[in-house]
Amino acid sequence: MKIAVYPGSFDPLTNGHLDVVTRAVAVFDRVVFAVLVNPRKAEPIFSTDVRLAVIREALDESCPAEVAGRIDVESFDGLTVDFCRRRGAHFVVRGLRAISDFESELQMAHMNRKLDPDIDTVFFMSALEHSYLSSSLVKEIATFGGDVTQMVPPAVARRLAARVPSL
Repeated sequence: MKIAVYPGSFDPLTNGHLDVVTRAVAVFDRVVFAVLVNPRKAEPIFSTDVRLAVIREALDESCPAEVAGRIDVESFDGLTVDFCRRRGAHFVVRGLRAISDFESELQMAHMNRKLDPDIDTVFFMSALEHSYLSSSLVKEIATFGGDVTQMVPPAVARRLAARVPSL
């Protein structure tokens, strides 16, 4: 069985993230949406538990059951390669939006490969309609009361609206 891990903070989850994970399911038998608990990042807009719940809701609402049923949602801390080993995954899935993403992602892919030669990184180019999306931009727009409903799954929009009442 080919298992892949799709790691990230997903704070918040965007339609671009959903696009990447659903395309990854077409290539791998199982994909683990792995929410990184990263104490070095700025204060998250959603707690880890909320991010896990929102991802599950978004998958249930947005994906056919046969797709959502092949995606696990978990949190982890530490090195991605260690999490991959624990899950029996030999692949890391990453999305690329632009050349600037590629430079940092390539460096991380090489580092992960150095840490564990049995784990390889597979890149998915973002769909054109999602190429401008980033969690950071969505978070900033939502914080200032902007409409992000076309950028995030409905489950995320509901949580953002509850957190930022001006939406």
